[in-house]
Amino acid sequence: MGGDRAPEEIVAGARAARADGIVPVLYGPREVIQPLAPDLEVVDAPQVVGMHEKPADAAREKRDSSLFGACRAVGAGEADVVVSAGNTGAMLAAGLLEIGRLPDVSRPAIAAPLPARRGPSVLIDAGANADARPEHLLQFAYMGTIFAAEILGIDNPSVGLLSIGEEPEKGNRLTREAHALLAANGLRFVGNVEGRLLLEGAADVVVCDGFTGNMALKVLEGTIRSVLDSFREEMVSSRRGKIGGLMIRPAARGLRRRLDPDTYGGGYLLGLKGLAVVAHGNSSRKAIVSAIQLGARGVEHSVVERMAERLSGRAGVAQSA
Repeated sequence: MGGDRAPEEIVAGARAARADGIVPVLYGPREVIQPLAPDLEVVDAPQVVGMHEKPADAAREKRDSSLFGACRAVGAGEADVVVSAGNTGAMLAAGLLEIGRLPDVSRPAIAAPLPARRGPSVLIDAGANADARPEHLLQFAYMGTIFAAEILGIDNPSVGLLSIGEEPEKGNRLTREAHALLAANGLRFVGNVEGRLLLEGAADVVVCDGFTGNMALKVLEGTIRSVLDSFREEMVSSRRGKIGGLMIRPAARGLRRRLDPDTYGGGYLLGLKGLAVVAHGNSSRKAIVSAIQLGARGVEHSVVERMAERLSGRAGVAQSA
């Protein structure tokens, strides 16, 4: 029931994602959802968490909602992964309450794939923690490198810190202090990276607080969509454009597939005892298919188990945060 296009696009995406090894189970008001998906299992969840509701209010008053119910299924071992395009703050609250946090994790973070030119990279945190401390960014870096290695197949991933300049002294207090921590903790740290280099692949893992990361991600997504749509409009605006468009159509389609945010669908909410995928709030059915497939890959690669194993004892900082 979460997302700007719910429930129709969410349900359509779940139906399209059904395949060998992937069995979507829908959570929501049965009388609304079942007619849209007669071929899928529907678990009745009468309450709905709105996109603008406060997470604390949802945690108190909406435990029978589709979002909390789906997270509860993962926490109880009834499902392998939860996917939601709903309220991100409520998703984080539901994940903490219903799934639980890994023992050595202080704050879960969203790891979002970026379509960089030299291959996908990871932006973390992409929106779970609006405020963070330097030690949190260090832990995000650890989690991001595990994601890059296990899901993206990158050997010995490099780590960059998102800032306003490449020099170590550039940035606010958070980035300056985080720079020192990242440089001193055995990571393959390449220093600060600027926002203009995110799609160039300046680092395999780009670390930042959730406020900065979410803004950067949405700016990238909006820019990509505008450029691709403008490019398509130009190709059909004149006879010359149409002829040229026919000649470059295969390359243009490949570029759209690589850059389109719907290709990735969302990001992992890393640091929980179970697997959770946060999809874009305006997800189309194509994006939901991609988000479900991303979740399935996480299950296949045992991301949660590998995260717990590799974080154990070395990244448990600021547990009281």
